[in-house]
Amino acid sequence: MWGLAKVNGIFGRASGHGTVSATGEVTGSVSLDARSLDTKNKKRDEHLRSADFFDADNHPSITFRVEGVRPSGESIHVGGKLTAGGRTRPLGFDGKVSVLDGGEVAVAAEVVVNRTDFGMTWNQIGMTSMNNTITIDAVFTRK
Repeated sequence: MWGLAKVNGIFGRASGHGTVSATGEVTGSVSLDARSLDTKNKKRDEHLRSADFFDADNHPSITFRVEGVRPSGESIHVGGKLTAGGRTRPLGFDGKVSVLDGGEVAVAAEVVVNRTDFGMTWNQIGMTSMNNTITIDAVFTRK
């Protein structure tokens, strides 16, 4: 069964910032260090960092720039642009929002991204899926 083995990974280094205006307009960005990807398999991680995928030597950051957030039922819809492997594409997704103790805001979402949109076409004999799920668990604090 080609492309059906699920592989989880995490980016160990991330940074970001955001602003919410007095009128509720949201902007900001989140950047991941492509070299910090860890799937618990050194050989696979090296391949994912290579030019076949993230090309981390030439494009060390994966960045999502938020261009707007709007309520969508009991959730929010986030719109922006994702840059990976040196290519930028529009990306929108719905997320669940919750307010935590201390006033922090948590956003949880799952976003399906077709990696070919970012030039990541390596697929030896059809072994890997072109559609990948990004799981977002972010907590925002007020400065």
